[in-house]
Amino acid sequence: MESQTAIWLVLIAAVVAANWPYFSSRLMLLGPVRRPKPVGWRLLELALMACLTLGLGFAIEAKLGQRHPQGWEFYGAALCLFITLGFPGFVWCYLRRGRHAG
Repeated sequence: MESQTAIWLVLIAAVVAANWPYFSSRLMLLGPVRRPKPVGWRLLELALMACLTLGLGFAIEAKLGQRHPQGWEFYGAALCLFITLGFPGFVWCYLRRGRHAG
């Protein structure tokens, strides 16, 4: 896999993962359906998806070459980017459809 493809793969995975908690009514993507799903569950799922996306990026980086150590600045920027990528799902879930609409 070439590096340009790997970058796009991680970005697309991040966009999908950041929006998934807002479009799914299931707990942790596999559990029972909750309508409305509590905000705490959505935040927990968002954190889990951020960790999984970060793991995917690290795995691809290790496969392409040497994995570089990162400081706290990288993780802070990655978290802010992940939250920003989830904004369309947040708008759809809480602002467009309404808080208590299925």
